[in-house]
Amino acid sequence: MHPPPPAAAMDFSQNSLFGYMEDLQELTIIERPVRRSLKTPEEIERLTVDEDLSDIERAVYLLSAGQDVQGTSVIANLPFLMRQNPTETLRRVLPKVREALHVAGVEMQLTAAMSFLTILQDESVSIHAYTHSFLQVILLHLEHRDTGVSNAWLETLLSVIEVLPKETLRHEILNPLVSKAQLSQTVQSRLVSCKILGKLTNKFDAHTIKREILPLVKSLCQDVEYEVRSCMCRQLENIAQGIGTELTKSVVLPELIELSRDEGSSVRLAAFETLVNLLDIFDTDDRSQTILPLVKSFCEKSFKADESILISLSFHLGKLCHGLYGIFTPDQHLRFLEFYKKLCTLGLQQENGHNENQIPPQILEQEKKYISVRKNCAYNFPAMIVFVDPKNFHMELYSTFFCLCHDPEIPVRYTIAICFYEVSKLLNSGVYLIHKELITLLQDESLEVLDALIDHLPEILELMSTGGESSVQENKLSSLPDLIPALTAAEQRAAASLKWRTHEKLLQKYACLPHVISSDQIYYRFLQRMFTIMMTNNVLPVQKAASRTLCIFLRYNRKQEQRHEVIQKLIEQLGQGKSYWNRLRFLDTCEFIIEIFSKSFFCKYFFLPAIELTHDPVANVRMKLCYLLPKVKSTLKIPADKHLLQQLEMCVRKLLCQEKDKDVLAIVKRTVLELDRMEMSMDAFQKKFYEKDLLDQEKEREELLLLEMEQLEKEKQQNDGRPMSDKMFEKKRRDTKTPTQSLPKNIPISVPGPSSVTPSTSKEIKKSKLIRSQSFNNQAFHAKYGNLEKCASKSSTTGYTTSVSGLGKTSVLSLTDDSFRTRNASSVPSSFSPNTPLPSTSRGTGNSVDPKSSGSKDTQPRKATLKSRKSNP
Repeated sequence: MHPPPPAAAMDFSQNSLFGYMEDLQELTIIERPVRRSLKTPEEIERLTVDEDLSDIERAVYLLSAGQDVQGTSVIANLPFLMRQNPTETLRRVLPKVREALHVAGVEMQLTAAMSFLTILQDESVSIHAYTHSFLQVILLHLEHRDTGVSNAWLETLLSVIEVLPKETLRHEILNPLVSKAQLSQTVQSRLVSCKILGKLTNKFDAHTIKREILPLVKSLCQDVEYEVRSCMCRQLENIAQGIGTELTKSVVLPELIELSRDEGSSVRLAAFETLVNLLDIFDTDDRSQTILPLVKSFCEKSFKADESILISLSFHLGKLCHGLYGIFTPDQHLRFLEFYKKLCTLGLQQENGHNENQIPPQILEQEKKYISVRKNCAYNFPAMIVFVDPKNFHMELYSTFFCLCHDPEIPVRYTIAICFYEVSKLLNSGVYLIHKELITLLQDESLEVLDALIDHLPEILELMSTGGESSVQENKLSSLPDLIPALTAAEQRAAASLKWRTHEKLLQKYACLPHVISSDQIYYRFLQRMFTIMMTNNVLPVQKAASRTLCIFLRYNRKQEQRHEVIQKLIEQLGQGKSYWNRLRFLDTCEFIIEIFSKSFFCKYFFLPAIELTHDPVANVRMKLCYLLPKVKSTLKIPADKHLLQQLEMCVRKLLCQEKDKDVLAIVKRTVLELDRMEMSMDAFQKKFYEKDLLDQEKEREELLLLEMEQLEKEKQQNDGRPMSDKMFEKKRRDTKTPTQSLPKNIPISVPGPSSVTPSTSKEIKKSKLIRSQSFNNQAFHAKYGNLEKCASKSSTTGYTTSVSGLGKTSVLSLTDDSFRTRNASSVPSSFSPNTPLPSTSRGTGNSVDPKSSGSKDTQPRKATLKSRKSNP
């Protein structure tokens, strides 16, 4: 390589120097505002307040001699002063606040309106004191020249009206309102009067309203300014609710009819929306003879008018169809349905391939309004299903639903995704009609759409799997052939994005899959992905969500050899992993195991690997284990788990004696105190632990039932070649039934379900579950996944030993996935070699173990080399 010429290294030409000077000048310009913002000593002196002053004295001083920003700060702190010393605040501070508000700017006015409202909500003073001190200030600033300030004081006044007594309302608000609502007053004053009238209606009796309020209402409805007429029209709903049905029909309805024909579009729109909201008040005659013609005329003219009217009409269309349902003739019913369909595709016909930069602004604005219309149509879709009857969905609305799910705009698809669950519930047995649309939304390119859909994904999938024309067994595998690819693609798309909350939510919703698809499908398509997320994802909530979902998959897995594979992988790759982060996730998984599984399951497989982490070289792992130890101890039962309790105590003693990290040692000491206070659960049921023990018994019974059903399925498959009567099959099932003599006699034996059943009915339930599980395993996968069955072949039987009766050696599937492939003796650690069982601390053998030898590491089938391994933080 040749060095560059000197001129290329540094250019000292005149032009270059001028360039450097210009850059320096730009830097000085940037710094100038910073220098100007600094306060001079004189300004600092003016802003300094004596620290010895009390809060009240400081507030009075700042309001009298301080700057605006200091006065605003005092007014913002007024609710605190009222709570601290209300008497002195009202006597000394509030007069200064009144003086400051006379010349205050917008910011101080807005702050005062908010502080006055907060004082009312805090109830710092009585209503009488509040009225005497604050009400006149609020009324004084209602007509402020700034609209934002006027609205802020109005909101405060409307909240005050809710709590004021009638006499105060009459003298302080209603009587002055008569003059404020006159045409001689400003538009702002009349607008304020409209909103106050709408609030006052609910505070007086019908006679007072008819004599004093309704004349003002009529006058404002006939105001010369369309803004006032529109504002008063929107208050008619509150007025109608306060005066009752009769006065509404005789006074409010005629005004609404007249306003619906107003020359101002905003007035007509307000009249239409008010009519829709008041539909429940009017009887059938009023609806059919008065309201329906108005609505019909409004719909016919909507396309010729401003698009904002279409937006409002599309939003209220569902409520309108529901309110007028039953009075439509068949022809009117069809017209409204066609009108809705037209709105659902509004603007789609005008799309072209032009660039947005080439489209005039008017067209872009119009397209945005059309998008709002279609979005509102999607929002009202469930109401329209009721309108046409779910039985007619396929003929009347399916094509419209298809268009909304495939709409080019994200807000439309987002809204229909939110409504998807409601649509599924309404269709009930016809839910199979929208299977394809579910897959479409799951595969949507926008994560916003996916996020909206998965909120009710478990309920949707349950409806999909149990509804439809086919049976439940067929639905499990054949009715949703594209569901699994769509779910996996959705998860991968969420994982590749930066929206980890959507990813977390989706993984949490995956917990419903055992109730929807088969155990084998979950094992081959989802379990490995959960492991990958737990070990490679960088977001802790996502990892925890994957861990919990994996535990649920394991809980409902129907094959013992697959469960052993998962347990072995959890212990090897997480509990004994090289990275301390993986070992932390193992402890999270143990916490989920304790929550989801029975106590005996945790003690059998995860107790020893968990407490071995007391020797972990990383302090954070030991610290997290200390927090978990109380839950670990809660899984033990005395006397069956006495040997495990001794090992736990031994580990805690070692931590107390050998721990060098001061933070861990402090947590260990607190944990020891908590462990000493814990009461141990006994094998026999205790009254104080009755509910927990009963729940644990149900979990254990379900786990044993899975083993029993798997054994029965194998025997049933072996007997498929020759006829087998129901009696023979029932006898076989009874012969292989797991003994339950160890369970308390006073606790009824019941299969978990909606209600307890007797042992005889329990057998029938088990038989039905066996038939269902057989149908899961016998049905072929979709053709797309046929190669999964081909790559699953039985290897030589392993030496796994279990403590469950009726099960001996089991075969392990040799899978195409390396992570689940059966390991040979040369590649497996000694603790998980084919001739070594999984870590097992079965309660069935717990009583026969000598307490002295039970604590020895040599007698336990577990890995004892944690101290020597290197941590990879």
